Amino acid sequence: MEREHLGSRIGFILLSAGCAIGIGNVWKFPYVTGQYGGAVFVLIYLLFLVLLGVPVMTMEFAIGRAAQKSPARMYQQLEPKGSKWHLHGYAALAGSYLLMMFYTTVAGWMLQYFVSTARGAFAGMNPEQVGSAFGDMLSKPVSMTLYMAAVVIAGFGINSIGVQKGLERVTKWMMGALIVLMGVLAVHSLFLEGGRDGLRFFLMPDWNRAKQAGILNVIVAAMNQAFFTLSLGIGAMAIFGSYLGKDQALMGESVHVAILDTAVAICSGLIIFPACSAYGVAADSGPQLIFITLPNIFNHLPLGRLWGSLFFMFMSFAALSTVLAVFENIIACVCDITGWSRRKSSFLNCIAVLLLSMPCILGYNVWSSFHPLKPSAQILDLEDFLVSNILLPLGSLVFVLFCTHKKGWGWDAFLAEANTGSGLKVRNWMRWYMTWVLPVIVVAIFVFSMILYFK
Repeated sequence: MEREHLGSRIGFILLSAGCAIGIGNVWKFPYVTGQYGGAVFVLIYLLFLVLLGVPVMTMEFAIGRAAQKSPARMYQQLEPKGSKWHLHGYAALAGSYLLMMFYTTVAGWMLQYFVSTARGAFAGMNPEQVGSAFGDMLSKPVSMTLYMAAVVIAGFGINSIGVQKGLERVTKWMMGALIVLMGVLAVHSLFLEGGRDGLRFFLMPDWNRAKQAGILNVIVAAMNQAFFTLSLGIGAMAIFGSYLGKDQALMGESVHVAILDTAVAICSGLIIFPACSAYGVAADSGPQLIFITLPNIFNHLPLGRLWGSLFFMFMSFAALSTVLAVFENIIACVCDITGWSRRKSSFLNCIAVLLLSMPCILGYNVWSSFHPLKPSAQILDLEDFLVSNILLPLGSLVFVLFCTHKKGWGWDAFLAEANTGSGLKVRNWMRWYMTWVLPVIVVAIFVFSMILYFK
């Protein structure tokens, strides 16, 4: 099957950024920032984004572009004969399936809250009623399944059309709409009366607050967020590298994607923290911030139904952009393994993901008595743990080792591919850092995240 390529450089940047921009930016980033002291956390996060995220992303792009294959087959094109690097390709595909087993459900929540807010379902509710509305949604497997199915069917339907005509075209439109919505919501929040304290919390470093959270905890949380926000380790970036031409050097492209990803995360904070401050809501209220706290805030805002609808539309676009990108990875891998057409792969994988997503949904109702890992954990928590704490860091470690060591692809081959084209290039003096320091950072993230999770 002839390999498609993206129609434009901006399409590549938006697709890659769309994969990175997701629930981690607009849901997790604000509440983790709140829990770990505000602006100090943000500064450390940005530091690790440069030290960790950009190099690993550059490596993923380089492997994909050099091989011109999906993660399921890219190692076979580049690895020394007799080596076993290609086994990670299958682990990357499994990671993509596992990620979508719970991510599609959360994307369905965003879509359901958009519909509920738009039709005024939360209007007139007191805080207790808004809180119980979220639990009520989780108790209804049929409605959750319908919204999850809408996300899955729409995602595979768009991708089945093709890389340029389906995925690239829709992502360009959706990312453009996301950026506009984000700007409108951020400007609105900045002018809320009483929102200045929230802005100060988010943008002005306060080391005393960071010490209260524990400096080591802040550093580890920032490392985790910088790492996981870019969706590194399961080949989701490598697949877009395989659709990219040779005109641009890859480190510059990684920087552009990281900047766009960070801009969305920062704007999410600009939307949420002034609103929390204006209405006396705790910024560190955790995962419930989006589904319980914010609907209460919108109930008190002039034109709150409009602003709430726009916010959850923004959240839905952010979630769907990641869904589309990971679906593309799954479709391409299965096409390379089986030789199926894109449409056949899309259709059969649509059925597979619909079925695989059901345990996550049933874990909140029918199977709610099952608590894996911890007494309070749900099936979603188990799936998230396997992806975020194991497959992403260890997958990224494989990419780093493959690109830097002579028993893999090797530094010289990586450098030549990454630096082909114009733009910011990997320098040879970075070799020592990428070969010896970067793997240690990735291993440290893996170890610390495991310790903190079970602690």
